Amino acid sequence: MGKSRMRRFKRPHFSPTGDCEVEGTAANGTEEEEEDNGLVTELLEKLQHPSADVREFACVGLARLAQQPQVFPVLLRGDALRQLGPLLLDPSVQVRETAAGVLRNLSACGGFDVCDDMVTKDIMTPLVALLKECSAGLDSNEMSPQDAKDQNRSSFENLANEAVNVLWNICECSSKAVSIFNKEGCLESILKFLSRFSTNVDLAISVAYCLQIVTEDNPELLKSFNDAGLHVLESAMLLPVNSMEYILLKTLVAGTVWNLKNVIPSKSQAEIINALLKVLSETLEIDAGETVVQMKVAETQRLKTASETEEILENVSSGTVIESEEMEEIPHKRKARQKTFISDLLPLTDKELRETTALLSAQQTALEIIVNMCYSEDPSDDEWEELSSSDEGDAFMETSFNDCGGQLLSPLCLSHEVHTALTHYLIPEKIIGKTAFPNNIAVDMCSKNPTWKPLIRKMNTIQCRALVCLQSLMSFLDVDHLGGAPALQKLAQHFSHLLFSQPDVTKHTDFFEAISSALRALLQTMASKNISQCMTPDQLMTLCKAGICNSNTRVRVNVVSILGITGSVLAKEDGTLETLKTIGCFLLEVATKDPSVVVAGEALDALFDVFADGKEAERASLQIKLLSALKEFQPVFKMKMQKEGRDKCSPEQLCVLNNVKTNLRRFITYQETVEKKY
Repeated sequence: MGKSRMRRFKRPHFSPTGDCEVEGTAANGTEEEEEDNGLVTELLEKLQHPSADVREFACVGLARLAQQPQVFPVLLRGDALRQLGPLLLDPSVQVRETAAGVLRNLSACGGFDVCDDMVTKDIMTPLVALLKECSAGLDSNEMSPQDAKDQNRSSFENLANEAVNVLWNICECSSKAVSIFNKEGCLESILKFLSRFSTNVDLAISVAYCLQIVTEDNPELLKSFNDAGLHVLESAMLLPVNSMEYILLKTLVAGTVWNLKNVIPSKSQAEIINALLKVLSETLEIDAGETVVQMKVAETQRLKTASETEEILENVSSGTVIESEEMEEIPHKRKARQKTFISDLLPLTDKELRETTALLSAQQTALEIIVNMCYSEDPSDDEWEELSSSDEGDAFMETSFNDCGGQLLSPLCLSHEVHTALTHYLIPEKIIGKTAFPNNIAVDMCSKNPTWKPLIRKMNTIQCRALVCLQSLMSFLDVDHLGGAPALQKLAQHFSHLLFSQPDVTKHTDFFEAISSALRALLQTMASKNISQCMTPDQLMTLCKAGICNSNTRVRVNVVSILGITGSVLAKEDGTLETLKTIGCFLLEVATKDPSVVVAGEALDALFDVFADGKEAERASLQIKLLSALKEFQPVFKMKMQKEGRDKCSPEQLCVLNNVKTNLRRFITYQETVEKKY
């Protein structure tokens, strides 16, 4: 049977570029939509205006509207892409930058269809030309006088940042865009931008995100990396940290370096992999919840100080008398700041929020990189594989996968160097730490502030990613490297706390899927090593009854697999008859009534494992009339496979289902021998 389910994270399906106003847009009324449509039409007309200021104004307006999904059809019907493309090479630098901003928001918020349309409408041609022009501009800028040099550098880097974000978003969604990236030699330009990491971390982060996308599964591009390019990456990965944004940059570059592992000279691989995992370890070591609290407190204090300063300045400008004691508290301020506006006293951006967001993004990225390290290929393109579960079962259950090409699961690709570095830097322990619920104080602080509230979702995502990552690590690390039997039992208690300590936790599908996958992997590992389980059958039945009602097929597959693993352990123990009967009846009901043939196949697989051996299992199977139920269901299962399998299942799932069908026939024969014994 298939024995585990594995996930390899591909590139994310959205870019954290542009603040897409996705939530709540459905509530917009018809009048608002008509008003937006009229505004889009008006702004598109202004893109051709002879005045650069008018063109810039139009781009700024379109950039705002491009964050609203309901406006996409109007923009695309209005042929906005064909009009915006040439503006990337407009004589006005401001128009170029704002036009790139429109495309950045469109590509970030529009998804695959919009990005495909961008490639079809040939956005890549002016975009590539703009990137090369920015690169050349930075070169010529080195020879400029100092004042002009600083101004030109800033203009070229800002423009490059917008252009790289557009490139990143499009390549994220379009393989054709990645091919154009390779063909046009964009690598040289963006590596030059990355080399500015010490002076422009924003640009470097955008490039690092883009590089992580274009270097994944792209052997053609990997050939283009020379020693100079690898040196830029190495320098960025080893740079000293002076902000959370540098942590994000180092983590992203580490992901790119992992994608390049096949072109790194063998003599350097051990050193590079060690450095890479050191970066990931340092990223995961930071307490994100505590950082959120500290940064929010710092922001509150800064805003309070700014507000007090503004009040003082208003008193001064309005002629309010300030007592001498107050004057002593603010020496020299009156003369220096009489003409200063409060906006001049505040930073251009919310530094604390940016720093915190950067840390959370870095930790999510680090966890995803570690998952990708575990598997060299992903046959289902970033989908969970609903494969059968347990290693437990009698000899009659074992069968070859030759008819399926000899292999169901992605091969493990961990080298000795990676394995050693993972354990040396205590990465499993740090990942376990990230599986806890987000800090209550941090969540409470964020929930009270609209600009910080999105961080709650980011913290929850990190928890889910950590659970997925932990599941992957349990697939290949030895029990000793996970801390031995006591550590696994403690981890089971931790999972129990996560599942049962908070109400309605099973209604959060992403979390439920992640923890049920991790629990499944943990119980399977413990069963294979004869480590006693800490969760009671009653707890697991409660979990499974909640899970089987979930609309997510992956959750349902997990919970029936968990019961199969638990039941196969109990079948070898005395005094478990009633529990085995309960488990058997539950799995039979799932197999015969679940609408998904994949879940039905997993339930059958679990039944095979539970009732494959043991006196208690034999007695239980007789009392629940397992044989007659399976004989009756056998033709129904074959029919479900014929009707649903080809259309709704991946090749890997079909292979497993065919295996289940074969084993169902064998299991029925085995159960007939059991009945004869009694």
